[in-house]
Amino acid sequence: MSTELVPALEWSDLDRRAVDVVRTLAMDAVEKAGSGHPGTAMSLAPAAYLLFQQVMRHDPSDPSWAGRDRFVLSAGHSSLTLYIQLFLSGYGLSLDDIKGLRQWESLTPGHPEHGHTVGVETTTGPLGQGLGNAVGMAMAARRERGLFDPDATPGTSPFDHNIWCIASEGDIEEGISHEVSALAAHQRLGNLTVVFDSNHISIEDDTQIALSEDIVARYEAYGWHTQTVDWTRTGEYVEDVQALYEALEAARAETGRPSFIRLRTIIGWPAPNKQNTGKIHGSALGADEVAATKKVMGFDVEKSFDVPSEVLEHAREVVERGRAARAEWDKLYQGWREANPERAAEFDRISARRLPADWTGALPTFEIGSSVATRKASGEVLSALAPVLPELWGGSADLAESNNTTMKGEPSFIPEEFQTKDFPGGPYGRTLHFGIREHGMGAILNGIALHGGTRPYGGTFLVFSDYMRPAVRLAALMKLPVTYVWTHDSIGLGEDGPTHQPVEHLWALRAIPGLDVVRPADANETAAAWQVVLEHNDRPAALALTRQNLPVYEGTRDADKVARGGYVLRDASNGQPSVILIGTGSEVELAVEARELLEAEGIATRVVSMPCVEWFQAQDAAYRQTVLPTAVRARVAVEAGIALGWREFVGDEGVVVSLEHFGASAPYKTLYEQFGLTAERVAAAAKASLAKTGADKGETTGN
Repeated sequence: MSTELVPALEWSDLDRRAVDVVRTLAMDAVEKAGSGHPGTAMSLAPAAYLLFQQVMRHDPSDPSWAGRDRFVLSAGHSSLTLYIQLFLSGYGLSLDDIKGLRQWESLTPGHPEHGHTVGVETTTGPLGQGLGNAVGMAMAARRERGLFDPDATPGTSPFDHNIWCIASEGDIEEGISHEVSALAAHQRLGNLTVVFDSNHISIEDDTQIALSEDIVARYEAYGWHTQTVDWTRTGEYVEDVQALYEALEAARAETGRPSFIRLRTIIGWPAPNKQNTGKIHGSALGADEVAATKKVMGFDVEKSFDVPSEVLEHAREVVERGRAARAEWDKLYQGWREANPERAAEFDRISARRLPADWTGALPTFEIGSSVATRKASGEVLSALAPVLPELWGGSADLAESNNTTMKGEPSFIPEEFQTKDFPGGPYGRTLHFGIREHGMGAILNGIALHGGTRPYGGTFLVFSDYMRPAVRLAALMKLPVTYVWTHDSIGLGEDGPTHQPVEHLWALRAIPGLDVVRPADANETAAAWQVVLEHNDRPAALALTRQNLPVYEGTRDADKVARGGYVLRDASNGQPSVILIGTGSEVELAVEARELLEAEGIATRVVSMPCVEWFQAQDAAYRQTVLPTAVRARVAVEAGIALGWREFVGDEGVVVSLEHFGASAPYKTLYEQFGLTAERVAAAAKASLAKTGADKGETTGN
C-alpha cells in the first residue's frame, strides 16, 4: 500500500512517554503481585497503544457500541497488554485495579475474562483460542451485514467493522491456529487482522528449541495477506511505530483476504539484563531490574505506579475521538434505520436476543408410534426454524449429512468461487462448513456468539467432542449461547466400532460447570429440547443425538416438562411405584419395555425420562421429590455409557445398567444385546434393587 494513502501518524513525545508508562506499569503490577507476565506487555506497549489510540474504531464511553471494532488478545497471558490500555483509554479501570493484578475480586485477573472486566471482548489464556474467537467474530460481522445491509457498497454500511487480534508464538504453535487460520483464508475474511508478536521467547526461553518453521510463509500458503515489520532489522532495536502503522492501515485496506503482520520484537524491552530471556516472560523482574529499567527510560526509580497527569490526560483524549467516531457512525446508522424499518426492528430483536412471538409454532411434531432417529428429528427442527429465526445459523465439521445440521434450502456461507454443486451459496449464506476442524469450530462458534446477536450451532460426532473440549469449557465459562449438535451418541452407531463409540463422554461433559448436556428420548423430546435450549441466553448446550431410530412416545412433546430436565413419562399402574427406572436418550426405550415386564409381574414401576441432568438439578426440592420420591428406594438408571454420576440418583440401594468398557464393531442391536443393555437386564436390575431394600420377600416353597 502506498504510504501516500496512509493518514499521517501523529506520534508525539507524550505518546512515546505514554508507551514507557505502559512498561513501568507492567513491571510494577507484576512486581506487586509477585507473579505474572511483564515481558510481552513491555515490548508490545507501542503496538497496543497504537491500536487503541490511532487505529481501532472504539468508544470507551460506550464499550458495547454495535459499530465498534473488536480487539482480541489471544496472547491472554499478557493480560496487562490489554488492562493498561483499558486504563489509559478510559474504560473504567483505575490505577488501583492495575495494582490489584491477579488478586481476589480484582477486575484484573491473571487472564482477561469476558463479562468480568469492561472492554474485554473474550476470555483468553488457553493459547490459540482467542485467534479462533477472532475468526468467529469476523464471520459473524459478515453474516450480520448480510442479514441487515447486504447491498451496501463495501465500507459504507453501519455493519462494516474490523477485528484486530494480537497473537503470540504460543498461539501460533497450538494446532488450533492451523484450523482457524486455514478457514479464515478460505472464507476471505478481509475484516480480520492478526498482529503476530514474534519475540522468539517462551517459558522455555529461546523458541528455537521447538520452533523453526517460516510462519509468514505458512500464512502466505493459507492465502493471507502478509507483512513483516522487523524492529531489529538494522541490527539495533528501533521501535518503528510508523512502519507498524502503515502495515496496520494496509491491512485495513485489504478487504479480500485476512491480514497477518509479523511484528519482530524483543521481549522485555528495554530491561537491560533480562530482555530477550525466558525469565522476563512469566515472572517478576525483581526490584533491581525494575529500577535499572526505569532508569533507562528516565523514570524515578523510587516511584511505583507513576502515571504523570499530562500522560493520562493525553491518552484519555481517545475518548473524544471515539465519541466523534460513534456520532459519525450514528448518522449512518439512523439513515439505515429510516430506510429499512423492518430490518431495523429485526436488528433490535436479534441484538437483544429476544425470540419472535409465536416462534414455537414452527416447531414440528412427530407422530406418536413412529420411529425416528433423534439426529433426523433435530435436522427437521432446524429446517422448520429457518424461516422464523434468521439469527440461527451453523453447520458441521464435515459431517453435515450425518449430523443433519443443514437447514433445507438455505445457502452456504462461503465465497462464491468455493460453492459446490451440493452446497451453493455466497458470502452472506447461512450454512457453515468448518471442514474437519472440530477444535477450530468450537473456538469459532464462541467468537460468533461473542460478537453478538446471532445464535450459532456446530455439529460433529459425540466422540469428537474431545477435540472441542477446551472451547466448550470456555463457552461455559463465558456463559455463551452456543449449541452443539453431537450425534452418534453411543454404541448405537454400531459398525464404526469403539474408536467412534462414546462411552465416557456424557459424564465427562456433564462435569463441565454451566454446560447443559441434553440427551432426548425421542423425536418430540428433541423438538422440545431445541425449544428449551433456544430460550436460554446464558449458557451453552449440547444435544447428544442418536444414529438409530427410536420410538416416538406419548407425552414427550411438552417443553415445560422437558425443561425440568426429568419428568414422569410412564407412571406405575397403581400410581404408587415400588421401583423407578430412570432412562436417558435411546435407553428410555429400554426402561419403557422393562416397565412392561415388571408390571406384568405385579411390580408397580415408574419410568422417568431424564434428558438433562443439569436442568433437573436446577429444580427445587419439591419438584424433584415428585419425580423421585425419597420413599421409593428401589431405583435403576440405564444409559449406554459409564455409570459415574447416575449413582447420585439411584442411591446406595439402586442399580446402574451401564457400559464400563469400550464398544465393538457390529450392528447396534447386537452390541446392545451382547453388552447387556436390554429390557430384560433392566428388569432384573430393578428386582435386584428391590431385594437390596428388603422388598423382595421371596415365596413359600410349600413345605
